[in-house]
Amino acid sequence: MNVRRDFHPDQQPLRRGLYLVTPNWDDTDRLLAVTERALAAGVSLLQYRHKTASVELRYAQASALQSLCRQYAVPFIVNDFVHLSQQLDADGVHVGGNDVSVAQARAILGPDKIVGASCYGDLGAAHLSQLQGASYVAFGGFYPSAVKQYPVTTCPSIVQSARAQLTLPHVVIGGMTVELARPLIKRGAHMVAAISSVYLAEQPDQVVRDFVALFQ
Repeated sequence: MNVRRDFHPDQQPLRRGLYLVTPNWDDTDRLLAVTERALAAGVSLLQYRHKTASVELRYAQASALQSLCRQYAVPFIVNDFVHLSQQLDADGVHVGGNDVSVAQARAILGPDKIVGASCYGDLGAAHLSQLQGASYVAFGGFYPSAVKQYPVTTCPSIVQSARAQLTLPHVVIGGMTVELARPLIKRGAHMVAAISSVYLAEQPDQVVRDFVALFQ
């Protein structure tokens, strides 16, 4: 088991690789077991996302996941719930179009935390997020997802445009498998976000290693 080295977003840039997002599982033991296998295999960042959890379950799961991430020296962020991130002293938060703004999240969490932003297929939103202090931006969905419902309208060319126009790392999301992620990484994506392809796999650790290999 790895020993944690404190993660400082302002000093240590986000690593390229697999950005793992948790599924809406109420079974905390199962969630932790699969997550640990994935972390050990080489995840670069973990986002806790559970839209339907109770306040109590969300706090318990986020706390346990954060402890795991610290053991493996992997940054841990919370989806949407800025004050939960603050309460846990997590490494940061990810906000979407219907959540608080990047500027608001940055004001609450301070300059040293990760603040990620969903920009869908909108390069203008990515520019605004960069101006407001985002640490990274996420584009997608590129492919149909088994978990999230959204229009699959993001054009792959946005990855190259973002690479040319932004100074921030960018993440690609939406129905990502190892094969579907490959062309987007070739276009310049810094990270690939995945949920089902890892959490529903018979060998999640091998899937993680296959994703990581795309960046090598």
